[in-house]
Amino acid sequence: MEFNRIIKLLRKERGITQKQAAEDLGVSQALLSHYEKGIRECGLDFVVRVADYYNVSCDYLLGRSAERNGMMLSAEDIPNPDKMKDNVYHGSVLPTMNKKLISNSLNVLYAKIGQCHSKALTTEVSSYLMMAVAKMFRHLYSAEPHNAASMFSIDAYRWRGYSDAVMCMSEANVEALLAGQDVNGGEGVKDPACLAMTTESLTREFPLYTPSLLNLVKTSETHVKGISPEG
Repeated sequence: MEFNRIIKLLRKERGITQKQAAEDLGVSQALLSHYEKGIRECGLDFVVRVADYYNVSCDYLLGRSAERNGMMLSAEDIPNPDKMKDNVYHGSVLPTMNKKLISNSLNVLYAKIGQCHSKALTTEVSSYLMMAVAKMFRHLYSAEPHNAASMFSIDAYRWRGYSDAVMCMSEANVEALLAGQDVNGGEGVKDPACLAMTTESLTREFPLYTPSLLNLVKTSETHVKGISPEG
């Protein structure tokens, strides 16, 4: 159940103690602790009380929506910064929605990267993302046997292993840079305070794009839970 995770998240983001939250919500600290740990389930009246207290929707508290206001996104609800004619999809709405989710999430990602003032971080994140796109494009391209294999300079025997290695290396470099280490002559992020954020601050800073990012994260975690032993 998502409720216990979310109410703890909201309390932490608000910066209040469990004792204070319990007092404000009219329950004992022990009971709130049980709610946050998922040991006990609360009644609907408490869910409504928590929603009012943190100024969020019940749907958000119950994990039905990735947005604090409880809005369920459709493709039409997601702002699309791209106005080019070749960005129009015909048929299923799924490609349009997923493209917007990814595109809008990248706006937030690169904005936060920019606040770190690290060229090396931008380079490594971009390397990882570009490789991911290149891998998927190559799968699509190679599915049709009549497409010329010469489009790619690296043969199929080496591509998968090499591209996976590049992505692993880029991810490792990102982790090192964010830990303050210099990588390949590039300066690491010395003060991670530039990355302080909450769901509320993200929504305030990027009102058009944060809903897409939160939904992308939720969708990704759903996929992970589906393959994990705990899923």
